[in-house]
Parts: sequence; structure tokens; C-alpha cells
Amino acid sequence: MEKLEQLYEGKAKKVFKTDDPEVLMVDYKDDATAFNGEKKGTIQSKGIINNRVTNHLMKMLEDQGIPTHLIKEISDRETLVKKVTIVPLEVIIRNVAAGSFSKRYGVEEGKELLAPTLEFSLKNDDLGDPLINSYHVLALGLATQEEIDTIAKYAFKVNEILKKYLLDLGIKLIDFKLEFGKTSDGTIVLADEISPDTCRFWDKDTNEKLDKDRFRRDMGGVENAYEEIMKRLMGETV
Repeated sequence: MEKLEQLYEGKAKKVFKTDDPEVLMVDYKDDATAFNGEKKGTIQSKGIINNRVTNHLMKMLEDQGIPTHLIKEISDRETLVKKVTIVPLEVIIRNVAAGSFSKRYGVEEGKELLAPTLEFSLKNDDLGDPLINSYHVLALGLATQEEIDTIAKYAFKVNEILKKYLLDLGIKLIDFKLEFGKTSDGTIVLADEISPDTCRFWDKDTNEKLDKDRFRRDMGGVENAYEEIMKRLMGETV
């Protein structure tokens, strides 16, 4: 598969055309940002870890019946994916109060929620990714009701699968962000990534943070936290 011109560069990845019009190549970067790009830095080997972790988890989810954009990992940082049109929503599932949820609702961080919650944010950095509801989604033409229902069903199923899998590895899944896309025939699939960049991972016994919050909050040990996640998932280090 030949890499052609770059189509897009985001905060964490570059996306390239290939010689197959239905296939893209994703190249993961070590760049780190927080607070909609206000804070910037570098996390050594982050691109390698996020590529491997994302593909590992997406393969597992595919086996459990969740369709994804994943085709094949081709190098430490590069992966072939199906070309999709991203639904402009960030889909957030929360199991434990943390981050903006705690601030918004005055709930102590670490409090177990009585049920998993689902939030939609408009995927728009310029507007600060504001929270929206399904009525807004329909009114703005961002997705149909059927697509909203499919996305919500998949998101809760992903949560169910990941929570159990990670807990067996000594990791609590606090919350996470997903993105979904539509293939050329309109099929909704899980896209983007599942990594310490997009999930809050806490150690089951100590509640030690093993994710991007260490970067956001200047806690130190960021690289070690990312490596620990990959080691627990795959028994690998970088």
C-alpha cells in the first residue's frame, strides 16, 4: 500500500491518502495538547503506544461485534483504516465522576456513578466542543435518529466490554471519548482511537492516574503511565 499526499493533520495524528481510494493511512504523533490546544508539549513514544493500544483494543472490540475502521497495523506508528466520514460528535461515556463532569455538577472526583452516562459534544475546537443533546444533533442535521441510536448502542457496548477487560488487568475505566464515522455505504463504525489520550485509566488498587491527566495537571510521570498501560494490555514496553 503506497502512502500518498497528506489529507489532514490533527493534534495527535496525520492522515494520508493511499493508492486505494477507500483506504487511509494514519500516522500517530508524539505531540500532546490539552484544553483545546492551549497547552502543548511532547510525550516521548506516545505515538507508538497510542497506535498499538488503539489497534489492540479495536481488534478485541471487532471480535465482540463492534464494527471499526481498523484494517491493519503496518508499523509502530502507522495503521491502515477504512475511509470514513466522521460524524461531528464526541461521544463520552462516564462511569466515575472526574474532570469536567466533577466541575460541572459539583461531584467529588472518584465518586462512582449509579449508572454509566452518555454525553455528546459538538466536535468543534473553535467553539470549545460544547455539550449538545440529541435534539440539537437532529436540528443541526449532524446525524439521523437511527444513527444516534446506533452510536449510543455501540458506545454503551464498548463500555461494557472495556470495563470488564481492563478490570481484569487492574485498570479502572473512569471515562472515555469515542468518535464514529460512516463508510461509503453509510455503515456506522467506531473510528479515531482508544488510548491514554482519550480515556481516563486509574489503577484499580491505588487510583493512580495512568492517562493524559498526568500531562494536563503537570503531575509528572506521563511517559511511565502510558508505558504502563501498554505493558498491562500487551506485555510490551517501548
